[in-house]
Amino acid sequence: MNVLVTGGAGYIGSHTALALLEAGHSVTVLDNLTNSSTVALQRVEALSGRPVNFVNGDILDSTLLDTIFSSQSIDAVLHFAGLKAVGESAAEPLTYFINNVTGSLTLCNAMKKANVFNLVFSSSATVYGEPTSMPISEDFETGAPTNPYGRSKLMVEECLKDIAASDSRWCIALLRYFNPVGAHSSGMIGENPSGLPNNLLPFISKVAAGKLKELCVFGDDYPTVDGTGMRDYIHVVDLADGHLKALNRIVKSPGVSVWNLGRGEGYTVLQMISAFENATGCKIPYRVVARRSGDIAECWADTYKAQVELGWTALRTVEDMMIDTWRWIRKNPDGYKN
Repeated sequence: MNVLVTGGAGYIGSHTALALLEAGHSVTVLDNLTNSSTVALQRVEALSGRPVNFVNGDILDSTLLDTIFSSQSIDAVLHFAGLKAVGESAAEPLTYFINNVTGSLTLCNAMKKANVFNLVFSSSATVYGEPTSMPISEDFETGAPTNPYGRSKLMVEECLKDIAASDSRWCIALLRYFNPVGAHSSGMIGENPSGLPNNLLPFISKVAAGKLKELCVFGDDYPTVDGTGMRDYIHVVDLADGHLKALNRIVKSPGVSVWNLGRGEGYTVLQMISAFENATGCKIPYRVVARRSGDIAECWADTYKAQVELGWTALRTVEDMMIDTWRWIRKNPDGYKN
């Protein structure tokens, strides 16, 4: 297939672009480079031995989207482009709704005009809000996310369900991620956040590399085993594989399908710090600060549905996540800038 990957120069998008190429697909990447780099795509090409067609642009640009679809025979779209920081979304909700919701609708409109109806959407476990029990399965209620980022993902999900209900040609996967971490085992591509990291493992690795003095632990009074927030962490390479499995499934299944992508187990912040220290030998100094707005106590996935319907399961361990992250950081202390 010829696959358009929006946000394909970013963290998850670049790993998935590599997986697509290795599986024999052709890849066109659309990315505005807000929080990504073309160096990632150059390395994807080097790792795969195959070219990536890169278009510098935004999913809000309907004219550009029309040009892409009219000039190429696109078979499917993997939609990663979007803003993703929970804290930032609370401070700038309008920006998140315009980019994540309006951008997704602009993309879908261009797809419909071009008669392209296969779509894998990068959603989030935040659509579940704050469930009263764990693990979280796909039949849990949605509708009460605790932050604007999660609401933007849920809005897009609801829009996609209505779009698919109106036209049986649509084949859509909603992939609800838990917490992607890690890097490619080559150390050539990984997470490269601009500015202060919003997510735990990039923050830990920057402390380990001496880029930051200490880690801020946001709250130690949650009802968890050690008081710190508990999350389901999934290796980004496993996550990329989940996208390929979902893509292969939906081209034969009209309508909307929903799958959780996680490891199916939770780790607290302090457990993740300990795992990193054990895997790398680096000591991570940390300081407990106030909780962040929009954070919940615990969140991990029931992955049974993805195992049964996609034949997918996360294979890489937390130790793998730590080792691969540290290899990436050591090889690329300044991200893609060096």
